[in-house]
Amino acid sequence: MKIEIDTHTHTLASGHAYNTIQEMASAAAKKGLRGLAITDHAVQMPGTCHIYYFQNLRVVPRQMCGIELLMGTELNILNEEGEVDFTQKLLEELDIAIASMHPQCYKGERTREMVTQAYVNAMQNPYVDIIGHPDDGRCPVDMETLVREAKKTGTLLEVNNSSLNPESFRLDAVKNCREMLWECRKQEAMVVLGTDSHVDSEIADYRYAKPVLEEVHFPEELIANTSLDKLKSCLKHGKKV
Repeated sequence: MKIEIDTHTHTLASGHAYNTIQEMASAAAKKGLRGLAITDHAVQMPGTCHIYYFQNLRVVPRQMCGIELLMGTELNILNEEGEVDFTQKLLEELDIAIASMHPQCYKGERTREMVTQAYVNAMQNPYVDIIGHPDDGRCPVDMETLVREAKKTGTLLEVNNSSLNPESFRLDAVKNCREMLWECRKQEAMVVLGTDSHVDSEIADYRYAKPVLEEVHFPEELIANTSLDKLKSCLKHGKKV
């Protein structure tokens, strides 16, 4: 299995990552990728950049080091209504958007029912392309419902390599990811592989994700970023809404 674009990476702008856009693009090129999504943390994440950074992303070349860049963000899901920390107008201007649950930013109840509702509502947003790391047991979710609604709304579910690292701070990620993949396989819902890289050496490194995919015999045709063109065709961004 070959992955042509890493869909979840962070630069210095996120505040707790360690490389520039150019350094990340250079690393992606050296690893043989065709594309790279830069998805720095949105404004409610402590330590991240000001909203001006995202409003000015139009100045960033979309070709760098022979790599096609998708400039976007990792949004924070804020509550059960699925609200995120960017306006629709700003989201429309980006190339890609991940929406994730971060306990320090989520203000709703962290019950299985309420977290599931938050994800379902966030996926109704026509500019939310990917749900990031829904494997985190600190925010429990009904996987059957999550997968069904993801397929219905055309939202990609992320297999997050960082979550699956044995040293990850996320709770029960391997078990939860396995359950999500079984449901995606059963319901024929698309996933995407993201490294959640905060340093250039982690780009395109799926050492923890691949064994889980193999364990559940996950079909390659349901992985969106095995091709750059395939990934772009699966994004909500750029489509009429």
